[in-house]
Amino acid sequence: MKKPADPLNPESTDFCMLDYPCAYLPGRDVRMLYRYVRQATPEFASAVIRRGWRRFGNYFFHPICQGCNACKSLRIDAQTFHPSRSQRRVVRKNAATEIVLRSPTITPAHLQLYNRYHRWKAEKDGWKHREINEREYYENFVEGAHDFGYEVLYFHDEILVGVDLIDILDDGISAIYFFHDPDYARLSLGTYSLIYQIGLARRLGKHWVYLGYWVDGCKAFTYKENFPPEELLDGFPPLEESPAWIPFNPPKKS
Repeated sequence: MKKPADPLNPESTDFCMLDYPCAYLPGRDVRMLYRYVRQATPEFASAVIRRGWRRFGNYFFHPICQGCNACKSLRIDAQTFHPSRSQRRVVRKNAATEIVLRSPTITPAHLQLYNRYHRWKAEKDGWKHREINEREYYENFVEGAHDFGYEVLYFHDEILVGVDLIDILDDGISAIYFFHDPDYARLSLGTYSLIYQIGLARRLGKHWVYLGYWVDGCKAFTYKENFPPEELLDGFPPLEESPAWIPFNPPKKS
């Protein structure tokens, strides 16, 4: 891939979507700003993720919702994280789980696992779901990875039971998306995948694991509060400004 002359300002197509119902806060609408970047560099990805953006495929995005600033970016301090007792139990439960780190791929097993996981979440938690096809999966999780995007595959008894999409950035790891086999829920693979990311960041000399967004009061994001110490970013500063991350203190549970 030929790198752009200015790695922090690659050629892009910028646009925003029409408002649609928010999945996190009932009664509110979402509007997303997108940059479609075909030749994203690690420098660009690192800079925008550090400022609260996310990536799916060739699309980098963040919310620009009217009258709402509830989505805050969250990151784990991988260098000083210490697992809790329950997290250490999760590691022990996965003693027989095999892990493969490689460039993103697509196979029938990927598609079957993705769709099975989302059917389960639709039944369990009311998620909206339709079957994803090969082209959509490729555009979301394989395309745009370049030389910084990876997948972490989890195998149990030689069966693919989890897929974790990540970006390895200049200063840390960005957690993009994770899905798993509902039949192996006992392994707590979501927690285990984050513990693996933290360990990988340490081995690579990276400081942070970027978790995406946290919304106060949203049940779907409460698991992100369990990996202190963490930092929070309010807003999405431009590249010419330094992001002001602050220590995160989760609200006390009533």
